[in-house]
Amino acid sequence: MITREQLAKMIDHTNLKAFASDADMKKLCDEAVKYGFAMVAINSGQSKRCSQYLKGTGIHTGAAIGFPLGQQSIESKVYETEDAIKNGADEIDYVINITELKEKNYGYVEDEMRRIVDVCHKHGVISKVIFENCYLTDEEKIKMCEIAKKVKPDFIKTSTGFGTSGATLEDVRLMKQHVGDEVKVKAAGGIRTLDDALAYVEAGVSRIGTSAGVRIINEYDERAVSK
Repeated sequence: MITREQLAKMIDHTNLKAFASDADMKKLCDEAVKYGFAMVAINSGQSKRCSQYLKGTGIHTGAAIGFPLGQQSIESKVYETEDAIKNGADEIDYVINITELKEKNYGYVEDEMRRIVDVCHKHGVISKVIFENCYLTDEEKIKMCEIAKKVKPDFIKTSTGFGTSGATLEDVRLMKQHVGDEVKVKAAGGIRTLDDALAYVEAGVSRIGTSAGVRIINEYDERAVSK
């Protein structure tokens, strides 16, 4: 059985709402420290605020890039990545250009991934590539895995949580099958209970993106007490 601390360290504590206030960001960061989550997942414009709140805590600041549609140019995403890092982000989750993938412009998709991952590696920042699987065929998911194996981001990720559906166990198993241990997998979108989280851990994910992290850890504590 995974320990409470191990599970918490797999959770990216998330608030990506357009109307999130400063008080919401402070609450998110305070909860991340209290529960020992891996990082806070936020829109890139909140990077400076959250990195200041989390300074010295060991909790990471994770900026979402090209969020949630991924339709910006490569140059725009690279600039947003560099700006977020300059403002304290030490994890980057970026959304691929799904249109270019659908058009089979694989060179474009690989170049985008390589340029963003290179910026992250240069600064010692963790990189995550969001596929947004709800819009992809299995063939397209596999192609993205093949590109990721070449480029070597730290993670590939199922979803933004803003698409037509979020993570599925089937997608995680497919992704793990095609990247193996060369790239880690993050599941996000719709993971709201302890049982959900444990199922994804068993399927092989290394991170879970969720706005229900507090609920999940509280469920863990309640279950431990009842045993």
